[in-house]
Amino acid sequence: MKRKYETFKKYPGVRAYISDRRKLPDGKPDKCFYIRYKTHTGRLIEEKIGWASEGISAAYAAQIRAERLRSIRLDEEVIPIQQRRKLQWTFSEFIERRYLPWAEQEKALKTYKREREIYKIWLKPILGDKLLKEICPLDLERLKKKMKEAGRAERTIEIALATVRRAFNKAKDWELFEGENPVSKVKIPRRDNRRLRFLSPEEAEALLAEVRKRSQQTYEMCLLALHCGLRFGEITSLTWGDIDLTQGIIFIRDPKNKTSRVAYMTNEVQKMFAGKIPGAPEEYVFKDRRHGGKIKWLSKAFGESVKTLKLNEGVQDPRMKVCFHTLRHTFGSWLVMAGVPIYTVKELMGHKTLAMTERYAHLAAEAQRQAIKEIEKVARQATSSKVVSLTGRQGG
Repeated sequence: MKRKYETFKKYPGVRAYISDRRKLPDGKPDKCFYIRYKTHTGRLIEEKIGWASEGISAAYAAQIRAERLRSIRLDEEVIPIQQRRKLQWTFSEFIERRYLPWAEQEKALKTYKREREIYKIWLKPILGDKLLKEICPLDLERLKKKMKEAGRAERTIEIALATVRRAFNKAKDWELFEGENPVSKVKIPRRDNRRLRFLSPEEAEALLAEVRKRSQQTYEMCLLALHCGLRFGEITSLTWGDIDLTQGIIFIRDPKNKTSRVAYMTNEVQKMFAGKIPGAPEEYVFKDRRHGGKIKWLSKAFGESVKTLKLNEGVQDPRMKVCFHTLRHTFGSWLVMAGVPIYTVKELMGHKTLAMTERYAHLAAEAQRQAIKEIEKVARQATSSKVVSLTGRQGG
């Protein structure tokens, strides 16, 4: 639908967008005033001044335009209102008013709480009062130094810097910050936190059975992770429109790596879906039992089952602990151990790069041993043929 604008003969260079949604107290449509002017280089600028509901009028907009033209004549720097607003955000204002409310809605609860805690303890005291435009790599190096001196683990420092990086990326997306992300110039400590633990078939069977005793829905979610390699976020985002029982496929839309893909159902997964009452195409397959909306965190049934089976008893290394993601990691591990080509595993797991899948390569030892045996067979056959050939030639 084309936007409707009002122009003013009395105020050249001023126009107002007439909103079809926003209303003034008297019921009339709200208006957003804009001014247009050219810089000394001839570049046309259109600057938003504000809404009538905020007290802005055509006369006020014309006054601002006159100030801009005067500055241009005097060869002074002209900074539009929108740009001035971008330059005025402090780190704390942005995090508390924009980033954390967004993160609470869009991120997993655990991730949101972790970022909020890191912000309160470390980021706010060190970066809080600085304007976004003032924060530089040196400030972040100071942050790293203080965290190290306080004995914080490299993983905690990595999370702090990653939070700052994501915050600046969102500020750029929302046009509240211009320029290069300061974190791009800082070396982030990296720790190999890739999951190493995967389940044996017996462990997996016992875990599914234990979870099923506590929660049928959690059991079904676990089944999808183990049999189809789906991430927790992909499972909770599934709608009935994504399920194709006829073809035995699941459409994974807008996943973590931003590339949609197809997952294939095992017979057990098909039976599970066939036993459920389907909803509308846009309806979530798995719903929060309290409000019927999207699930934000995993049921306690999973953790209680892991504890009952003592799968994490005595385990200190986080990479070796069983968590929900272990089911997806087991899916990938079993595929590689079965001799499935690594590229096929990459596609089934929805990895963005082959390097992410190559962490499973060491599990292909049995398949590699079998390949060597095949080479030995070929070599023996070749040797045998040569001996026969030589024997025949000598006999002649």
